[in-house]
Amino acid sequence: MKLRCMKNTLLRFLTAGVLFGTLISSPAANITVKGSDTLVILAQKWAELYMAAHPGTKIQVTGGGSGVGFAALQNRATDLANASRSIKADEVAECIKSFGKRPSEYKVALDGLSVYVNAESPLKELTMEQLAMIFTGKIKNWKSVGGPDAPITVYSRENSSGTYEFFKEHVLGGKDFVSRAQTMPGTAALLQAVSKDKNGIGYGGAAYGAGAKALAIKKSDDSPAISANEETVVGGTYPIWRYLFVYVNPAVDKGEVSAYLNWMRSDAGQAVVKDIGYYPLPKPFRSDSK
Repeated sequence: MKLRCMKNTLLRFLTAGVLFGTLISSPAANITVKGSDTLVILAQKWAELYMAAHPGTKIQVTGGGSGVGFAALQNRATDLANASRSIKADEVAECIKSFGKRPSEYKVALDGLSVYVNAESPLKELTMEQLAMIFTGKIKNWKSVGGPDAPITVYSRENSSGTYEFFKEHVLGGKDFVSRAQTMPGTAALLQAVSKDKNGIGYGGAAYGAGAKALAIKKSDDSPAISANEETVVGGTYPIWRYLFVYVNPAVDKGEVSAYLNWMRSDAGQAVVKDIGYYPLPKPFRSDSK
């Protein structure tokens, strides 16, 4: 009887020790992700798949725009800041003021920033110069670029959007969007508006094309019209390609946060990029290659 009690006590002790050791070695992790609306659908899918494989990890993803993500990073209100543009010098300065270091930058995907028109539009292509003239208001009628005799409705993103800033810099040459442009709160909302407006035009990430038509883009009048696809974006021949980024405070870049960032850039994470509709990183940028 006494021996049986000793065995039971020892069993309870060992069981408690194993459970306690498990808690010590596998703590629950909560990761917050905020920023680019372009990256939201990809970030949500990444989070869903990673949490399924790592039940102890909880990942919360919200959008709002790249600028919102950088502000949250500066205020230590997010672990990861998603961005569809590079961080600006003043944003770096605010991060250094907040946590003493420049944030670490990770390239996580490639995007062919697409120009969308209504699915019924007869247009198939535009030049970069024509795009600049349409979005700055110099061209107001579709007839001027080979379309029907109808006024052009310009749809744009809010100025906290990295896509807005990238398009303004790389397509408009830094000039302001036409004042009559209708500002949409996200890429999905912009695409929905264009899909319902036969005279509409807008821009957004390659993964958001449902319901509208992406135009082929020409660098100049005598250049070939190039459509966005994996070959043209990864090869750099599509005129409006870009990297998509995640930024992180170096002090947070450890443990499960670091593991998650590595997984995003692994072959498994990059397969999700392709499934969503963006383009995988070249091998040198993948975590598998390091």
